[in-house]
Amino acid sequence: MARRRPAAAAAATAAAAAIASASRAPAAAGGVASAAFDAASAVHGETRLRLAPRALYQEVAERLREAIFARQLEPGSWIDEQKLAADYGISRTPLREALKVLAVEGLVTMKVRRGAYVTEMSQGDVRQVYHLLGLLEADAAATVARQAGAEQRAELEALHALLESQARSRDAFFATNERFHMTLLRIAGNRWAEQIVTDLRKVMKLNRHHSLFKQGRLADSLAEHRLLMRAIAAGDAPAAGHLMRAHFDNGLEAATQVPPVPPPRAAAAARRGL
Repeated sequence: MARRRPAAAAAATAAAAAIASASRAPAAAGGVASAAFDAASAVHGETRLRLAPRALYQEVAERLREAIFARQLEPGSWIDEQKLAADYGISRTPLREALKVLAVEGLVTMKVRRGAYVTEMSQGDVRQVYHLLGLLEADAAATVARQAGAEQRAELEALHALLESQARSRDAFFATNERFHMTLLRIAGNRWAEQIVTDLRKVMKLNRHHSLFKQGRLADSLAEHRLLMRAIAAGDAPAAGHLMRAHFDNGLEAATQVPPVPPPRAAAAARRGL
């Protein structure tokens, strides 16, 4: 045992030096901090679980996700890994790990020898996503109407009231609308359905022709929510399920309807404010 103490002390000293070095260079390419934690874990020959607030690739995945949703990275566009790595001040390793995460979510498509592209949704893709959302959320609405308690119904009522107040603020309405649907799924209590819908809603945001962008669709959606809330309040499970399914059918129709392109003269007049 006496012979092993100097080795343990040396390992501890090396670990401390590695951690200190990592803290002096926070912008290093993601590997220094990991090496420091690995060194610290090796003290006394033990293998310890490395704990960190959040892995770098996860932070990068979140930034890329936000850029895709904000259309800073357009659907169908090639993702320039070298430029993004330089912009983010990281190596390409955590960037590629982040792209793998987004590929699993369906937001990014990896093409052999061509790199990564932001997924572009066809009308067939949109129809399939809406079909699945309609099935899962109709089932959840029926379950909530049948089983939800007073407190849970009050939670949905509060979100619906917030939606009513945000009818003139599209971005706020979008955010609250998603909260409403995800809250309904949580109350229904099927965590697998909740997980699937979470991923499907991410993919749905790739659609260039979002259903709520259509003129008048936001007001129609709100009216459909009112009917749904009445069915839930009445405990009418079949009606709640039917109304939610119709809600997604109407959303699909709006999402797949491409706005007509005005004739050149009409477009020029519109630009001049005529």
